[in-house]
Amino acid sequence: MFLTQTVPRQREIIEVLFRNGWDYMRRLITVGKADEPQLPTPAVLKNILVDLGPVYIKLGQLLSTRPDLLSASYIEELSTLQDNVPPVPWADVEVLIRKQLKNPLEESFATINPVPVAAGSIAQTHKATLVNGQEVAIKVQRPGIDLTVDQDIALIQGIAELVARTEFGQVNDIKAIADEFCTALKAELDFTREAGFTDQLRRNLSQSKWFDPKEIVVAQIYWELTTAKLMVMEWLDGVPILSATIGNDNNGASAVSERKRVTSLLFAVFSQQLYVDGFFHADPHPGNIFYLKDGRVALLDCGMVGRLDPRTQQILIEMLLAIVDLDAQRCAQLTLQLAGSSKPVDMSRLENDYDRMLRKYFNLSLAQLNFSEVVYETFQVARNNNIRLPSNMGLYAKTIANLEGLARAFNPEINFLEEIKPFLTDLFRQQLVGDSPVRSLLRTALDLKSLSLQFPRQIEYLLERVTTETLQWNITLKGLDGLRRTTDDAANRLSFSILVGSLIMGAAIISTNAQTAQLSLISNILFAAASLLGLWLIFSILRSGRLR
Repeated sequence: MFLTQTVPRQREIIEVLFRNGWDYMRRLITVGKADEPQLPTPAVLKNILVDLGPVYIKLGQLLSTRPDLLSASYIEELSTLQDNVPPVPWADVEVLIRKQLKNPLEESFATINPVPVAAGSIAQTHKATLVNGQEVAIKVQRPGIDLTVDQDIALIQGIAELVARTEFGQVNDIKAIADEFCTALKAELDFTREAGFTDQLRRNLSQSKWFDPKEIVVAQIYWELTTAKLMVMEWLDGVPILSATIGNDNNGASAVSERKRVTSLLFAVFSQQLYVDGFFHADPHPGNIFYLKDGRVALLDCGMVGRLDPRTQQILIEMLLAIVDLDAQRCAQLTLQLAGSSKPVDMSRLENDYDRMLRKYFNLSLAQLNFSEVVYETFQVARNNNIRLPSNMGLYAKTIANLEGLARAFNPEINFLEEIKPFLTDLFRQQLVGDSPVRSLLRTALDLKSLSLQFPRQIEYLLERVTTETLQWNITLKGLDGLRRTTDDAANRLSFSILVGSLIMGAAIISTNAQTAQLSLISNILFAAASLLGLWLIFSILRSGRLR
């Protein structure tokens, strides 16, 4: 077993677990009783991940996107995890940059600031100038981080194998979840992947009927200088949005108007990503959204993105409306559609859980409704009813939560539902008639024509099956087991009654014509058997309580 090996990193992890007092893992490691595992409290789990280092901080950030696995308290605590690691010395970074470039460093860059503008668990960013004078940002991978990730991935999978032996691990398929997280961690080491996501997001947002594409910026990638460990992109001159000085910002009308414009722009941008494009920036925290000097808004760091297929988008739009209408029954139906699982679910319990959850919001106005909180509670209801939702729902919920939290901090007067209502209305109109009503009408006419041509043939086929007696009906009726048992009991009692009556009649006939001692004995035996069976039948009827 991997924990028996005396590798320094493994000993370090064990010491961290012991130091933070996670009793369940202590029992696992010491081969003690651990059939009822208890997760550490949210604060303890966060401390464990911070003590374990950058890779585990990244793991915690990924866990914060899975409200289908963890409760809201864990999600809230893990969402505060931020990379706070010291930068790598410039000498080591320079060596890596030179190895990644096809040409000498001096032929590509005129200057590079050795002091990073940001340092994270996987990479750090430096400001530089190309030889043509263009200012760029260089995102360079931390030297040796790939080896550290490989070691920690092996340990994560080993711990998952241990937890998978418990009931908790089997119910939640911990091994599959660990493999998913490890794949995501490995993927973050390939910067060409993030660069591709950045290009795709910029193309998607380059046109829209909901906002002016010129107001939103996604950095341009310099592919000729970008590799798996080095990404060179356009330098965007701005500051994190919550640190920006907006307009006059002395409670003036200009500041209020500008804040409203920016928040409306963000809601429009993310509504298009979520409900139209199906490809969205999944980490819109304040550090990844910049307010530029010219008033435009920039989206940074496309390392974490989510995808939604058209069917899921439609279900999520309907779920938004069901929550607004406080419709528990519809929420339950849409949850099952979203899960797409064939496992039996107690619909009555699911609807009651949603009803209890939504009842808390009956007397709240839309302005008072914290929509991200409602979304997380929706996942909690699904988890309590053993319904496994797709993993991308976690990214969806986290994106909405981050966006709403950012918008409320930037503009306290914001109303989430009022902001997205125009987009939902437009989306429903598109689903009903499409972008071209004439084309939709023609398509409907063609469908009706096809139906009119097929209908007589189908009726003819059905009548032929009926007349030739080859038509079979497969009908399944629920709740008939009780009726079948009752009918069987009644049939058995009727059979016993007929048997008792027959025995009595036979004994009477034999007794009347009995001329020998043997016939008299047979008659008495038959009377005795009939009496015993009759008494047993009466007793069973009385015991069943169905005498009347």
